[in-house]
Amino acid sequence: MKASNGLPIVYCALDTKDMGKAKELAAAISEAGCGIKLGLEFFNRHGPQGVQTILDEGFSGSLFLDLKYHDIPNTVASAIESIASLDVAFLNVHAAGGSEMMQAAHKSCPPRTRLLAVTVLTSLNDSALDTVGQFTPAQDQVVRLAKLTHASGLDGVVCSALEVKQLRNALPKDFILMVPGIRPEGSDAGDQKRVMTPKQAIDAGATHLVIGRPITGASNPAQAAKDILESIAA
Repeated sequence: MKASNGLPIVYCALDTKDMGKAKELAAAISEAGCGIKLGLEFFNRHGPQGVQTILDEGFSGSLFLDLKYHDIPNTVASAIESIASLDVAFLNVHAAGGSEMMQAAHKSCPPRTRLLAVTVLTSLNDSALDTVGQFTPAQDQVVRLAKLTHASGLDGVVCSALEVKQLRNALPKDFILMVPGIRPEGSDAGDQKRVMTPKQAIDAGATHLVIGRPITGASNPAQAAKDILESIAA
């Protein structure tokens, strides 16, 4: 199942340091028609070469490299240049790094890769934000950072499903909303605070979904992914 931009609706988070497990899961997810997401846990163990190994040996689909860069503009730009040879569909930075950082990142990002900005992590809620001195409600902060992201020239944001409707009203229709914190009906929310089911998120206006443990923790990951896609289409 594809989004309007031709990329998979669902990206499965392969949160593992184990190369063999990552390749096995990537092959199963590819069979189901989903993309995969590789994050810091995998990247810190295996580096760019590990990502290339997945692309070469275990996976034939679309990849979201979830590294959440957040540093001074020159450092972020150089970091993106260092991995520019990887054929990834999505890469991300933190919107809180500011417009100058995001613009520098965008200039260094290959044209084939869509650059997203993380707004507010889905593990955070209003009370958690208060403890770090951000007393603005999470939803308001997400909208503020999403508008800044769009003004900085990026392709979209990573946000929770709870902010999707408001962002759809505030930003162009082709602005990508990549939504983690997705849990099928009856699944354990785990460490996620702002969650929604796959169909609810897509109906609200999400472009792509990130789903991890409900797929990777299933006895048959490929079937679990197919079931989720069917629930969205229903």
